[in-house]
Amino acid sequence: MNMPHRRVRPSFADMNRRQTLKLLGGSAVAAGAGASGTLSFAASHGGDDEIIRSHGYSYFGDLLYPPDFSHFNYVNPDAPKGGQITLSARGTFDGFNRWAWRGNPQTNSDVVGESLLAGDAFGTAVPADSLTDQYCLIAREIEYPKSKEWCVFHMRDDVVFRNGAPVRAQDAAFTFNLFLEQGIRSFSRSVSERIEGVEVIDDLTLRYKFVDDISRRSLISQVGGMIVLSEDWYQETGERLDEPSVLSPMGTGPYQVGDYEFNRYVVYERNPNYWGWDHPVNVGRHNFDRIRIEYFADATAEFEAFKAGEYTFRSEGSSKRWATGYDFPAINEGHAVREELPDKTAPLNSGVVFNTLRAPVDNRNVRHALSLAFNFEWTRESLEFDLTTQRNSFAEGQEWEAKGVPQGAELAFLQSLGDVVPQDMLTEPAVMPHSSNKDDPSDRRNQRAAMRILADEGWTVDDQGRMVDANGQQMTLDFLVLSTWDDTRQATIETYVNTLRNWGIEVNANAVDSAQGQQRFLDKDYDMIQTSVQTFSTVGTGLKQLFGSETAEVSSWNPSALRSPVVDAIIEAALNAETREDEITALTALDRALRYERIVAHAGYVPEYWIAYFDMFERPEDLPLLGLGVLDFWWFNEEKYEALRAAGALR
Repeated sequence: MNMPHRRVRPSFADMNRRQTLKLLGGSAVAAGAGASGTLSFAASHGGDDEIIRSHGYSYFGDLLYPPDFSHFNYVNPDAPKGGQITLSARGTFDGFNRWAWRGNPQTNSDVVGESLLAGDAFGTAVPADSLTDQYCLIAREIEYPKSKEWCVFHMRDDVVFRNGAPVRAQDAAFTFNLFLEQGIRSFSRSVSERIEGVEVIDDLTLRYKFVDDISRRSLISQVGGMIVLSEDWYQETGERLDEPSVLSPMGTGPYQVGDYEFNRYVVYERNPNYWGWDHPVNVGRHNFDRIRIEYFADATAEFEAFKAGEYTFRSEGSSKRWATGYDFPAINEGHAVREELPDKTAPLNSGVVFNTLRAPVDNRNVRHALSLAFNFEWTRESLEFDLTTQRNSFAEGQEWEAKGVPQGAELAFLQSLGDVVPQDMLTEPAVMPHSSNKDDPSDRRNQRAAMRILADEGWTVDDQGRMVDANGQQMTLDFLVLSTWDDTRQATIETYVNTLRNWGIEVNANAVDSAQGQQRFLDKDYDMIQTSVQTFSTVGTGLKQLFGSETAEVSSWNPSALRSPVVDAIIEAALNAETREDEITALTALDRALRYERIVAHAGYVPEYWIAYFDMFERPEDLPLLGLGVLDFWWFNEEKYEALRAAGALR
């Protein structure tokens, strides 16, 4: 099924397969390598705890890169700078404030900012070769006690906003408080309960204090990974973080908003005041002068524009198009290339997601029954050209994928949680997807099984063929569908919906535009939606935003609004894991519990990156573990570009 691209503020129409490290608190919180011998904040302010000072942060073991590293291993440090890459997007945008809770802000508009610890750029993890590392960026050094009761960031003195104004510790503290006051509700609630506050020591030093008697996992990464915005700019403009805006927030990043026309295109161009080109974190990265994004109303217009050279790089999500659509002059004449590159990350959990806030899908058994209407085998053969693979797990292909009956350390971990764990989770194999008849979209064997489950829950088919409850009320479901989705995705949904209708269920599945769909998604105004649930690779407080009961109603990262006592208990216990082995045990239990809750009817996935591009872009030979990095560490070849122009391949 076609899954679109990731945003920092998640959208059901906007999630892809990348790790959500920023949400999960970077990835880690840990003892760093390369401690400094200079006088520490703690030494001058008392305290007996062992103090660590470092150029970065990793929870388990030493950092991959030493204090004097010159660049990340996977980049080309000599990559030329220049040129333009043009991508596409579907739908509309009406502003540049990524954190607004109304409107439809431009997907990449937070790229104008940076954080104390280096974070992702255009969706690629930084670094892209380690799950657990973070490195100082706006900060030059981080300091914290072994107990992690607090942390101090010592900031660089050469960082400036794009208007040339120096960045101060006051700006970082202001931004932190701004997000607590006006930011995403689930984030504000989670952070305020775990972070006591921030104190400005001087213009280049600030200290975060964490709440006592809680797990400190991911807290340092969380505060270090928060974007730093200009306090003066917000005061001068009167802007709010929670309101839509046509203004781009004042940040320190390598790119800024250049030319744009709402709903048609936007260009991000090099920031002429950027301070950090020579920083080791940035060497070999941010290589394009301009990144342009063209907007299209639908998938057909979007693809035709690529064939004509109106945009120059495409990440393909439609198996139908990948199998049948790439026979056109630019490909055939060698002006554009088509590649399948191995994707080492865990795929996002795409499929039909049930909103557990709303009856009747608040019932686990009803969700199970409705899942049986999804025929993956027929979909793969009839709509996806046998190019997808069945997804079994929320951690597909990873070490922490739950398999069989819990044993050993995982069983002991689950038993330690007490009665909150359902007995059948302890004694039965991990939930696996059902199999279906590939020759019939409506598998009768699965239908009979579903009818038995529904009958046990009080739903039966009346003499008019309607699925009704004990009061004679027909089961009615709202399926949120976007008009911009491609034909394969819409055909998959239509097939599933038709099966439900054949069962006597009334399903409303009228497509809406992207702006209306985004608002309904944020309001959780749907019973079902074809989207993704994020995967996970490390433990952090962000798991509560993904799957926790406390923020389920307001978290846009939790499209199922899952409220599960066993999942909550696993997350709380996982936060106390002291070794990577214990963490993997807890993550395995989490995968098992999520599958037990049956919040997703899993669709298939593709274990490669499907990309096509005009032959003027280059990349390192070996891709890192955590990202394709097109907008991060690829680069532009001027000679190839001129050759394409001379051949008439580009407009």
